[in-house]
Amino acid sequence: MTEHGTGGEGPPRQRVLVVEDEPTIARAVADRLAAEGFAVLVAADGPAAVDRARAWAPDLIVLDVMLPGFDGLEVCRRVQAERPVPLLMLTARDDETDLLVGLGVGADDYVTKPFSMRELVARIRAVLRRVERPAPDPPAGPETARPEPLRVGDLEIEPDARRVRRDGREVHLTPIEFDLLACLLRHRGTVLTRAVLLERVWDWTDASGTRVVDSHVKALRRKLGQGLIRTVHGVGYSLEDAT
Repeated sequence: MTEHGTGGEGPPRQRVLVVEDEPTIARAVADRLAAEGFAVLVAADGPAAVDRARAWAPDLIVLDVMLPGFDGLEVCRRVQAERPVPLLMLTARDDETDLLVGLGVGADDYVTKPFSMRELVARIRAVLRRVERPAPDPPAGPETARPEPLRVGDLEIEPDARRVRRDGREVHLTPIEFDLLACLLRHRGTVLTRAVLLERVWDWTDASGTRVVDSHVKALRRKLGQGLIRTVHGVGYSLEDAT
């Protein structure tokens, strides 16, 4: 395995596994990430991606959907079953079904080809910032009971445990889906624009990625039902009372 961006003094570099079968794209991404301070390893097919993720324990995986061996969705399933790891998918197809499946099996974000290296680096840093946020301190004193869940109609959210139930049934959300739902809940009754959601949930200040928000909202609706998140056309989204 050839690792890019190693050497030099200072703290350990964050590790990014790039899984891409097109050599030109793989090299360009690896070189740019190494220049940005990451340690980078490349895999060119599905089986190699799973093996290298297991052996190298990356902090984040950049994963193409279309791969030899088996595709990126299967890579995502296998990797996430062994060890939760932040994952950003690359897709050449602007296909909503592929994106929703990717989000459903554990991807945190996606970028559609062709993409700019600046956008890719910004998305990677945003995902890593989110997963590095410290957990809240436990309550002081002998009492360790968790606070009461937040409830909106039949929707119940435990922020500390990051658990969601609807009508008593547990709903399994990806980390970014949970963050998006929690943001909408905190601002219930307010219509949040896509740009605001990108900034508050993804730490992404450039509004060019608004379709990412749309895809994650669709994923939430698929899991929670259609009547919970309201679309305000031309503006954004708001959380309705669950019934």
